[in-house]
Parts: sequence; C-alpha cells; structure tokens
Amino acid sequence: MYKWPLINDNITESDKEALIRWLREPNVRFTQSKYVKKLEEEWSNWLGVKYSVFVNSGASANYIMTSILKELKGDGEVIVPPIGWVSDIAPVVNLGMTPVFVDVDPHNLAISTENIKKAITDKTVGIVLVHALGFNGLTDEIIKIADENNLVLIEDCCESHGATHNGTRIGNFGLMSNFSFYFGHHITTVEGGMVCTNDENVYEYAKMFRSHGMIREASEKVQNRIAAQNPKLNPLFTFAVPGYNMRNTEFNAVLGLEQLGKLDHAVQARSNNLRVWLDTLDGEKFQTDFLFEGNSNFSLPLILKTKDTPRFRRVLECLKENEVEYRVGTAGGGNQARQPYLRTRKHRIVGSLDRANHIHDFGLYVGNHTDLTKEQIIDLCEALNDC
Repeated sequence: MYKWPLINDNITESDKEALIRWLREPNVRFTQSKYVKKLEEEWSNWLGVKYSVFVNSGASANYIMTSILKELKGDGEVIVPPIGWVSDIAPVVNLGMTPVFVDVDPHNLAISTENIKKAITDKTVGIVLVHALGFNGLTDEIIKIADENNLVLIEDCCESHGATHNGTRIGNFGLMSNFSFYFGHHITTVEGGMVCTNDENVYEYAKMFRSHGMIREASEKVQNRIAAQNPKLNPLFTFAVPGYNMRNTEFNAVLGLEQLGKLDHAVQARSNNLRVWLDTLDGEKFQTDFLFEGNSNFSLPLILKTKDTPRFRRVLECLKENEVEYRVGTAGGGNQARQPYLRTRKHRIVGSLDRANHIHDFGLYVGNHTDLTKEQIIDLCEALNDC
C-alpha cells in the first residue's frame, strides 16, 4: 500500500447505491440497452459533440477509429506519437497501415506542428494526436494542416477529460476522438471507453464496428440501403464491415452515469493540483514550463531538466521513501518506438526522437487525484527538490 497511490478509491458509496437501485429494477437487462444509450447521450451533451458510442475500453475505441480511418482512406501512413499508449500504435500496425513516428513538444508532450509537417507525404492518410497526461496537445496550425492535406485527425483524449483548446473541450476538433473510463482515469466505468464524432457517417461506422459489423446496429436509413444492395442476405445477419465485439454493458453504463456528475469537480481539482506542483518544484532541476492553459491533468509529470542518471536514481529513492506510487517513462512507459513489437513490423521515424527518449529515460509521473491536499503536494515537491 502507498500513502500516495496513483489513484484514490474513486468508486463511492453513492455509485454503489446507484448500481443496487438498478439491480433491483424489474426485468433488469445486463447487456447493451437503454442505459448505454443514455450514457452516450449524456456524455455527448457534456462534451459538446453530436454522437458518442460506448465501448468496452479506450483501447477498443482506438481500434474502431483506426478501422474507420482505413474504411475512409484505405491503406497508408499514419503520423503517430512516440509518447502515448500502445493502443495508439497497435491498430495501425495490425490493420496493415504504417505508423510514422515524430517527436513531441516538451511543453505539452504531444507531437509538434513542425514535426508533423516534415512527416507528411503523398502516402499520409491520418494523424493520431494524443493529449498526453491531461495537457491540450492541439494547435490551430495542426487543425489547419490536417484540413489542407485532407488528412483524418484523430484525437486520443483518454487521459484528458475536460481539457480545452481555445475554450472548447478537446475531442471536438478531430474527425473522431476517444476517451477512456478505466479505473485510473478522471471518471470510471471500471472498464470502458467512448468514440465521439460530429460526423454522421463516422457514427454509423462506429456502431457497426462495435458489434461485429452488423447493420442492425446502424440507423434504419443505413440498414435499408445496405439491405437493398444485398437482397439475398438476412438483414439481421448482414455484416457490412469486418467488425469486432466491443460492446459494453448496462452495469458499466449505470456506473458511468453516476460518475459523470463528479467529472467537472475532478477536472478542476486535478488542474489545481498541477498548478501547486509546477509552482513548487525546482525549475532548475525539473521541467516545469508546461503549457498550463486548458489542462485537465491526469497525473503529475516529473521530468529531469538534464540527463542525470544519479539524480534520477535519487528521485526514485525519494519517492519510495515517501511511499509514493509512480510510473517511469510517463504515458505508456515512454517511447513506443523503442518497443519490441515494432522491430519486425513496418514503421518509419522522421527526424530524431530526442525529446521522447529523454522522457523515456529521465521522466516519470505520480498520481493526481481529488483526495490530494495542497500541503501533501508541497511537502513532496520540497523533498524532491532536496534530493
């Protein structure tokens, strides 16, 4: 047990009571039904998008979005970040496309505008932008680059619920976006995720990919069109796309509906914690010049200013002495381009990945959650400064 874990126990008594009330409803249904639909609607309202599709994880949402990208654009190259999660890269690889890695901006840990520009070729079909650790990774120029080059912009917001760009919540700017409701994130459905979009065609694809590719998941208009094109097939068992089984359950949706009411508070508390953290850490030893505006900080970044292995070891010892849980390498364990699954699979690296490598070797994060106090954060920062 840690005095400072990565996440507090974020399933409350009121959450449990909501689940009990639901279980006591007559003829309760556990598989995807009305509460899944209700969560999708309420999440869309909160985020400000037209459509949301509830799936069984944020990683599943990555697979669905990449599958839609392939339906729309075919095979090609996808510009991806080295700092993110394996599920940002694995679907690109497994679906026969080519991930193209570019380095990140040290101030928000997202792939930078200039590096994206250098990676675009006539084979490029999309950009995966990860809003890492709760920072806004977007710039107006990235949005413009995607539009001018007819590239599909995908936003991975799994660590960044409530972060904003120009005052609008992220997840609204790409053709599609995803969020994770894993136990360690801003709110939880234990396991769960959401695909979000303002595009009706993407929405129809997402529903079909979620459920085996069956057209009965789609709107009546789409069902009728595809059924008319395939008159010899049973419409109940017509598979329009090579889909998956990534549905979620009523249990998870009921929990999500209860948790959603706490999200705004969680976003504000996490942002306040980050401010105290960055204001107290020694900027001569640790990176503190992150882009603070619009953040919804998933965790508290701790990255050495310079390459200093002895100091990094002392930092780890300090965290252990203070019983603080941490993860080396920040999001996803550091530079994904150094992982063994890529060694025998097609990929490209454009430019150096110096910043991603520095984060991999000399960076980590500690948990950020609503139970932390200002005094707790200051005390740990002072211990880290002294180490």
